[in-house]
Amino acid sequence: MKREIKFRAYSSHNHKMYPVSNIEWDIDGHIWVTADDGKNGTELIDEEAHLMQYTGLHDKNGREIYEGDIIVTHLKSRYEAPKSGVVQFGGSCPSFGYKTEDGEEYDIWSSNAYRTYEVIGNIFENPELLEGKQ
Repeated sequence: MKREIKFRAYSSHNHKMYPVSNIEWDIDGHIWVTADDGKNGTELIDEEAHLMQYTGLHDKNGREIYEGDIIVTHLKSRYEAPKSGVVQFGGSCPSFGYKTEDGEEYDIWSSNAYRTYEVIGNIFENPELLEGKQ
């Protein structure tokens, strides 16, 4: 299976999301992230740069799905209710999934035979979407 590996980073200093062009580690283990700010690039360091990996999937509107995104599932069965949750890697198995407000974990499927997904925000720019849910 072949998929595109890429990252984005949220800068807690600038309060902005950036596509990442380079990630480096120095001898002391600090992470240096070069983010594309549309100009000359910007350097983000350690705790300032919250890295999120691309899942390799798109939502129903064609938007790329990353770790930290808040998604809503649109189920194709009339016997199930839609669910929302935060995209994460790992949890109960080494794959991308989402964790719902009640703590349940679900896999994200690349096939849309049973459900589609819609990105409605992310944990950094839209924390209000999670209030009272987790």
